[in-house]
Amino acid sequence: MLSIRDYRKEDFPGIERVHDEARREELRLASLPDAFLPLRIAAEREDLFSYPGLFVAELDGEIAGFAACTEEELAWLYVDPARSRRGVGTALARHALQRFPGIRSIEVLVGNAPARALYEKLGFHLSATESGAMPGNEAFRVSVWLLVRD
Repeated sequence: MLSIRDYRKEDFPGIERVHDEARREELRLASLPDAFLPLRIAAEREDLFSYPGLFVAELDGEIAGFAACTEEELAWLYVDPARSRRGVGTALARHALQRFPGIRSIEVLVGNAPARALYEKLGFHLSATESGAMPGNEAFRVSVWLLVRD
């Protein structure tokens, strides 16, 4: 059974495990494997715990993913790769969009076609491709697809 709820402090080990596995895969798809930072570092650098929306997905009682958003942007969404293709990402994104209906944009690393397909399924469309320093790990340059919804 899949459920989505607000993050609790004791969830950190679970979201850390999910992030670190999923982020490695995301960066591999974007041809940036050397840019990996564990959540313990990335969360601090990118101020994860200041987001007004921080949600955890549980599948069969275990943390299977998490998402973080502002009122305008879905900024983080990670799913345990061992539990992908089970609706976890879709459920997290829909939950964030319900709680924060003003979300209008998402950035996806160029090369992460599975994430782009998920967001397009939810009504987002490609607006632009942008390049710049990677947030939280500025030594690396990234290209992102900017997806928006009306």
